[in-house]
Amino acid sequence: MAMPAALFTMSLRRSRVEFCMRRLLLTLGLGLGLGLGLGLWLPAQAASVQDLLRPLQRAHESVLGVRSIAIEDAPSVASLGANREGSGVVIGVDGLVVTVGYLVLEAQQVELIDDQDRRWPARVVAYDVATGLALLKPLTPMQKPAVPLGDSLDHPQEQPMMMVSGGPQGEVGWTELIARRSYSGSWEYHIEGALYVAPARTDHSGAGLFNQAGELLGIGSLVVPLVGNQTRPRQNVNVFVPVDLLRSALKDMREQGRSAASHRAWLGMHCTETVSGLRVIRINDDSPADVAGLVAGDRVERIDGRPVRALGDLWQALWSGGPAERTVVLDIVRDGERMSVPVYTVDRMKVLKRPEGV
Repeated sequence: MAMPAALFTMSLRRSRVEFCMRRLLLTLGLGLGLGLGLGLWLPAQAASVQDLLRPLQRAHESVLGVRSIAIEDAPSVASLGANREGSGVVIGVDGLVVTVGYLVLEAQQVELIDDQDRRWPARVVAYDVATGLALLKPLTPMQKPAVPLGDSLDHPQEQPMMMVSGGPQGEVGWTELIARRSYSGSWEYHIEGALYVAPARTDHSGAGLFNQAGELLGIGSLVVPLVGNQTRPRQNVNVFVPVDLLRSALKDMREQGRSAASHRAWLGMHCTETVSGLRVIRINDDSPADVAGLVAGDRVERIDGRPVRALGDLWQALWSGGPAERTVVLDIVRDGERMSVPVYTVDRMKVLKRPEGV
């Protein structure tokens, strides 16, 4: 009798998972006699191998698919779309899930999905502007294993890691830490200690990054090009938000729905770094920048008299210069003419759309 298609798919997926885990252990140089997925080890070694595979299997099972539908008139729909898909990782015995924030930003509906296409409705417990992470809570019990948070700073750069995405189409594979450094986004975002890993994958949104102990090291955010050097060519890499940022913010996120650092000034403009300096590439409708008359193409030279050449300089000066709601002065160049533009910033958390009743 032929195997049903659904069972065949699940069996094939489990084989890929086991293959990846064993290859990860082999690459780590553990010397356990592992053939690539063939299970070729001595009986006396089998217990040790299973002990090593167990935390990786738990890590894989902790990753779920995340699907959300945004509030109909939410501003974020213009850039992120109304229907979003990605992954999340269970980190609490109560079913608490961490994911990348943009998946559930201004979401009206959220559901969690496992690799067998079982679904659980969920609610957004926290959306944190400062870290770019969000917390979700299933509305019914899931019985999924929770994984511990690791320490990304302790992970040796030469050791491979396991990257897992969730849901029926989720994948598992090994990846390598290429760099650990700050990351600045065009959308008024900056974090320290971001993890840059390769090879890059397209299913990175909310994916889990794990060490060989099955501890969560990061949550997937995006794909960016990384400039090469003498030993490594230019390549695309995935950027992961390190869980170290979550650890320090977790209590506030659980209790307040955000960390204290998320109450920060917001301009509502997107910028990019160019040879000539920082260029405005997009202005959010009805944002402080829009009200002040800033337009795409403006070159930003200073904020409150402080020179800025990089995105990180601009965003950190904006957040550290005073309360969230205040007037800042941007010195810009437009069509060759220099001008100073006062902008009254707002608290980013106050302008986000929330579902009815929240």
